[in-house]
Amino acid sequence: MKTILLIAAATMAAAMMAPGTAYAQKKKAQKRENHEFSFELPVYVEELKKELTYPLAWGNSGIKDFDEWRAAARKKVLECMMAAPRRAASFDAKTIAEERRDGYTARKVEFNVNAYSRITAYILVPDGKGPFPAVNVLHDHGGYLYIGKEKMVRPFAVDTAVVNDADRWAASLYGGQYVGDYLARNGYVVFSMDAPMWGERGREEGVDRSKYDIIAGNMMMLGRDLCAFMTYDDMTATDFLATLPEVDKDRIGCFGCSMGAYRAWMLAALSDRIKAGGAVCWMTTTDVQMSAKDGKRENGGFANCLPGLRQYLDYPHIASMACPKPMLFINGSRDHLFPVDGTEKAFDIMHGAWQSQNADANLVTEIMDVPHSCGKEIQAKALKFFDSHLKD
Repeated sequence: MKTILLIAAATMAAAMMAPGTAYAQKKKAQKRENHEFSFELPVYVEELKKELTYPLAWGNSGIKDFDEWRAAARKKVLECMMAAPRRAASFDAKTIAEERRDGYTARKVEFNVNAYSRITAYILVPDGKGPFPAVNVLHDHGGYLYIGKEKMVRPFAVDTAVVNDADRWAASLYGGQYVGDYLARNGYVVFSMDAPMWGERGREEGVDRSKYDIIAGNMMMLGRDLCAFMTYDDMTATDFLATLPEVDKDRIGCFGCSMGAYRAWMLAALSDRIKAGGAVCWMTTTDVQMSAKDGKRENGGFANCLPGLRQYLDYPHIASMACPKPMLFINGSRDHLFPVDGTEKAFDIMHGAWQSQNADANLVTEIMDVPHSCGKEIQAKALKFFDSHLKD
């Protein structure tokens, strides 16, 4: 009996120590007296920020010709984005569903975004005779991965659950109005696809936000960057958009909110196909974004992480590579993710770049009295902006 009890006790002790058990999964964190990280930041974060001098930024770099600087800055950004996905031999696009809407036709298409991924996307084509100006609308993050492109274009040829989710998302972040459908009704060809990890490009096992960082880490082990794949795909998708007979390839813009805004100014900075861009609720500087004192740090995981890039360029420096293109940046004074001081600082840096090229009239920046959102008023401003730069 004593032997049995001893075995049982040993078994229980082993179970308690085994990873994955209820004991190991207790919510209460185990703490040591000494530590090196706090609030998801290193305790020496302020020291690290002092060492970020951004030597390749316009104005810091020794390169005085703006075109030469842009070429050098692009080269460094692409280098930090690690190896690009291999291009497919062709886009091989096929329409798999179609729906008539008020003033335009919605298509669901399949195409090869790279040599590894054949994906679906929405294309909205206005009634009438083209070619039309076009906008690549880029969906947000929101910590919600079940839908992607469906946040920007009202979905069809999908389960009712997807439509209901998308309607709820549009109501919460976009004032109940789908940005893509709004632009299509006003004369634009609209394209929207899922970023890697969202919508129909997610996990076979189902949505689990906690797995995003693990997947990003595994991609890095393969010499690739998940965030960079998002941008590379956005660039390739814009190339695809330019091939459509309904599209005027010289009048293509991009637009997004939150992570979609990050995607928009990255795309405008790196793709010459983009002639004008709009970015809502994603612009700041790293020193404000990463501040234990102010209770701020990056919450998007690896959604905007390019290893090593911050040693050369900050966010507004990268966005400045879009100069002298017309660009619209709107942030909210009540945006809990992007404090106004960081946004204003970034806007000042960008205006410096556009001013240096006698193009400051092309850069429109505004801080509106709104939270982290892209409601109808902002969408109307974006439409007016695109009309003035992409329509004849």
